[in-house]
Amino acid sequence: MFSPKFAITNNILKNIGAIEAAKEVIENAPLVPLYEKRFKSEALLKTVHHGTHIEGNDLNIDQTRQVLEGEEIFARDRDIQEVINYRRVIDLLDELKDKRGGYDLGMLTEIHKETVGKVVPPEKCGVVRKSEVVIKEEGTGKIVFQPPPYHQVMSLLEEFFSWLNDPSSLEYHSILKAGIVHYILVSIHPFVEGNGRTVRAFSILVLMRENYDIKRFFSLEEHFDSDPSSYYDAFSKTDALVGGVFEKNLTGWLEYFTQVVAIELTKIKERIRKLSVDSRLKGIIGSQVALTERQMKLIEHMGEMGYVGMSELKKLFPMVSEDTILRDMNYLIDKKIIKKEGKTKAARYVMVSK
Repeated sequence: MFSPKFAITNNILKNIGAIEAAKEVIENAPLVPLYEKRFKSEALLKTVHHGTHIEGNDLNIDQTRQVLEGEEIFARDRDIQEVINYRRVIDLLDELKDKRGGYDLGMLTEIHKETVGKVVPPEKCGVVRKSEVVIKEEGTGKIVFQPPPYHQVMSLLEEFFSWLNDPSSLEYHSILKAGIVHYILVSIHPFVEGNGRTVRAFSILVLMRENYDIKRFFSLEEHFDSDPSSYYDAFSKTDALVGGVFEKNLTGWLEYFTQVVAIELTKIKERIRKLSVDSRLKGIIGSQVALTERQMKLIEHMGEMGYVGMSELKKLFPMVSEDTILRDMNYLIDKKIIKKEGKTKAARYVMVSK
């Protein structure tokens, strides 16, 4: 049976440590509840946009948002369809996450079918390839990747799923497992088209099924798309190593993959900490607190400045009445998040410290 080859390096340990630290903050932040929908919708938009853009989709993020909201835009039909499809893929992942039993080929082909529906011929949607494919460098035509012959694909997939469902795979950290899944499936290249999106979605499914979805607040696709050369370079360096699909040393790839996850989750962690002001607030407040958008902005500003006076608050919210601002401040005082110092017009508001 396939047994992944890699070493646990200091870089991988450092990245996993950062991931675990971010996961702890994100899942236990006291001010998160009201903003879960916002974080998730932003992550969804980024996932759909960057997940298709890295594969050549020309829509910008605003156009992608418009498509997701059902608005009409002027663009290539294919680009619009790819965005619609990938949104459906995200919905499908939620269904597959709760499917009983282990992983199977049907999950992979279902994801592929949604990914390329109405984009490639129906007979190629959700169907393992029956022809040879090569990956060429744009412009030069140079072959940069030669996937396995089509007649080997089914046996490679069988071996892959056998490993993924074997009890021994439980020994791997979920992030490492998702990274291994990502590389192996890209290397097998099961389909004629749509492999990148399908594989990235399947690796996210692994994280979701193993309790590492981390509230779906993050988008790895955003990072891959922001620096595609590093993404493809990490693949090519591993591809260049001696051995077949299951014989490569995945250390370099896993260093890269865990770093990407660590970077993206750390960004979310810092954003949530900013919203929460300080993770110690949970001990002060005693429960999770829901804030309005304006109250959240107040907290963020005070977290940066340390204190604020009414004159500054009026500048911060020029279109909001003083009475409304005072109601917000009194609410935060009532929740023991801030306190008022002084009783004159020169009074200021400061964060409560433990």
